[in-house]
Amino acid sequence: MKLATAEMTNSCRSAIFDFKTTEEIEPLTESIIGQEKAVKAVELGLQIKQDGYNIFIVGLTGTGRTTYARTIALEKSRRQVVPSDLCYVFNYQEPACPLILELPVGKGQQLRHDLEKLIDHLKEEIPRVFDGEEYEKKKNQIMGEYQQASNSLLEELESKIRPEGFILQNTGQDLLPALLPIDQEGKPLTQEIYQQIPEAEKKRLKEKSQEIQQELEKIRRLVRKLQLTAREKINQLDHEIGRTVIKPIFNKLQDNYQQSPQVLTYLASVESDIMAHLARFKGDKKEKNPLQVFQQGDEQSFFVRYQVNLLVNNSSTEGAPVIIESNPTYYNLFGKIEGKSQFGTVSTDFTMIKGGALHRANGGYLIINARDLLQKPLSWDTLKRTLLNQELVVENIGEQYRAMPINSLKPEPLLIKLKVILIGTPELYQLLYYYDQEFKKLFKIKADFDIEMERTEDNMKKFASVIAFISRREGLKHFTVGAVCRLIEYSSRLTANKHKLSTRFNEIQEIIFEAAARADAPEKSHVGETDVLRAIEEKEQRANLSEEKILEMLEKGHILITLAGQKLGQVNGLAVYQSGQYSFGRPSRITATTYLGQDGVINIEREVKLSGKLHNKGVMILTGYLGEKYAQDEPLSLSAALAFEQSYRGVDGDSASCAELVALLSSIAALPLKQELALTGSMNQKGDVQPIGGVNEKIEGFYKVCKINGLTGKQGVVIPRQNVDNLMLKSEVISAVQNEQFNIYPVSTIDEVIELMFGLPAAEVHHQVQESLRELARKTAEFGGDR
Repeated sequence: MKLATAEMTNSCRSAIFDFKTTEEIEPLTESIIGQEKAVKAVELGLQIKQDGYNIFIVGLTGTGRTTYARTIALEKSRRQVVPSDLCYVFNYQEPACPLILELPVGKGQQLRHDLEKLIDHLKEEIPRVFDGEEYEKKKNQIMGEYQQASNSLLEELESKIRPEGFILQNTGQDLLPALLPIDQEGKPLTQEIYQQIPEAEKKRLKEKSQEIQQELEKIRRLVRKLQLTAREKINQLDHEIGRTVIKPIFNKLQDNYQQSPQVLTYLASVESDIMAHLARFKGDKKEKNPLQVFQQGDEQSFFVRYQVNLLVNNSSTEGAPVIIESNPTYYNLFGKIEGKSQFGTVSTDFTMIKGGALHRANGGYLIINARDLLQKPLSWDTLKRTLLNQELVVENIGEQYRAMPINSLKPEPLLIKLKVILIGTPELYQLLYYYDQEFKKLFKIKADFDIEMERTEDNMKKFASVIAFISRREGLKHFTVGAVCRLIEYSSRLTANKHKLSTRFNEIQEIIFEAAARADAPEKSHVGETDVLRAIEEKEQRANLSEEKILEMLEKGHILITLAGQKLGQVNGLAVYQSGQYSFGRPSRITATTYLGQDGVINIEREVKLSGKLHNKGVMILTGYLGEKYAQDEPLSLSAALAFEQSYRGVDGDSASCAELVALLSSIAALPLKQELALTGSMNQKGDVQPIGGVNEKIEGFYKVCKINGLTGKQGVVIPRQNVDNLMLKSEVISAVQNEQFNIYPVSTIDEVIELMFGLPAAEVHHQVQESLRELARKTAEFGGDR
């Protein structure tokens, strides 16, 4: 029975809408439509705070996965608190291990500013205080006491040794003067006079000198002790003076951070370090030397210890952060430690620690494309380790793989709490789930995004709201109700199901943009249905070059096809070809030959390795059907060959099994097949016809070939009845059927196929096949007996 035109599509009736253009309706307020199951899964994952409940959104590109993930994360984040600012600071106990500070929002920037201001102030104030008269007076008093005490010791010694013929003379080389013998006038003996004095006197002077040297050494130790005491007093004085400057400033500064014990501890360390390095702030002038440039660099690098490396500043963040990392390299995710080259060496410090996406997303949400993540070296393994340990370590890539360890910074790890949302394909999810042990521990929530949704009246109205939203967002002209209806029909066409709508809105959006571009003329106030239809047609024309070349070869007879009359063992099968995002159907001649022997059915495509597994299975199934149908009482004695003629590429799928069977039956029974019909459909061993894919493309492909060669009214396509639900045919094909120029025949069983293709009752064909098989068996037996 021919299929009625009403079943060949599912026209969208404008009567279901209460608007004339999308300008009259409210744009969609929901974040996504048609993904209720996925939405529930994502909301559950966002609600659960325990570890491991990260989310993997599964779906094909264009189903709105990333848009929804960003939208729902932003919506949830608005109700959450803004996380702390993050800073790295100098560790005064272990300089190679910088400390991380977590501060209330906005306090990180304030702390950095406060410390910069404090250090600049101390660089000016401390030298000014130490250059003051009060400090100099106290310092001179200490030095005077030291000088007086040391001088008294020396004067006392000199008064004792002068009668013995010795004096003390200052050489400027040591703390104490040198011991010299003197003459009767009290002048130091010259070498010449010393040589002239008697030996006994020399001996006396020498012995006395040794005694005095011992006394002098005692005094030298006392003087050194006095000197150390004086230094301690000066250092104590420096600390007292410095403290009068530093303490009030730090007390005032600490008042601003009373709610941050971690910061107060750090500020106490800063204060102690400044007190320990007052000389750096005093700016003592040193004698110039050739290494002065290095000394200046050292002075500048010293004060770096008081800087604050503001890693994450959340002062302008509203709610929890939502970070989408489009390039998830190791450094972009986990941060890095930079270095600078100076005088032929590379150095680094805590101010060169740079944060990554995980630092910025801490306390919020991180969205990453799974495929991009897995393609970046070390990114996936490091992310898993970070989530498992709940701590984020900043180290340069490959640091843990070095053969020889090097001296580098080891920043304090950050304890993290965030929700990671990965977006990937179903295939990628399955691979990770089965082959990565940690994956199922870390991503316990799977959200499946479907590529289609039910074509209900409610969903169609939401679909219209999506068009209104896109038009407003992009500043496009609004669409008429007719244009909306054509877009809905196109959406159903994309799903290959008249009762469904596509959720791959990026493809719908392409048509919206292109139709709006066609309507971008002063005389047009809205985008009409002709603009939409033309946009769809032009999109196909841009991609259908391969189809045009094949149609040209069919028209010229380079590809052989018969569209009229009858032929033995020959049938028009249908195949779908893919050219990028464009798919199209074309007829393929399938032939079958039978001959004496017991080789069974030979699949020529398989013999030359051009047949896929599913096609091989289809041929084996039809062989099973032959055995079920014709070999219950006697063995099946048959040799046959099946081939796709002029096929030079691989053949796969089982959608040609019905066509292959009738070609085989035609060859066995010597009954011709109608050539004006094309046949598609798979089958099982019991003779039931099963649905196939690409039914719209196959019908339209055969229609185009028939149109080129002239429509006769007898031509048509035989399809599985189940595929009627998949029909969303173009209006041209439907018009041809309506005008009785073309036909579509839905079938459920092989017997229906046989009656259509042979034009005979199925029972008569089966009887003829049975008789022919018996004749083949007899001849085969005779041939074997003669031999």
